[in-house]
Parts: sequence; C-alpha cells; structure tokens
Amino acid sequence: MSNKLLEIKDLYVNAKEKEILKGINLNINKGEIHVIMGPNGSR
Repeated sequence: MSNKLLEIKDLYVNAKEKEILKGINLNINKGEIHVIMGPNGSR
C-alpha cells in the first residue's frame, strides 16, 4: 500500500499572458503539508 496521496508531474499554469508555474513536480505523502508561495506570499 502506497503512502502517496498526491503526485503532480510537470505542471504548468498561465494566467492570461503571465506564466505562474513552470514545470512543477510534487509528491505529497500521508501526514505531510506543502505550501507553494510566490513573491506576494513571502513578504
């Protein structure tokens, strides 16, 4: 039985003309918490 809850491979996201995510790979296992922050969220 796998401990993996979510696997994201090569995710790209654009909002209009702006590239938001560039090829994100992410594995989230049971019991883990992950946060993706950009420049506005890190100040």
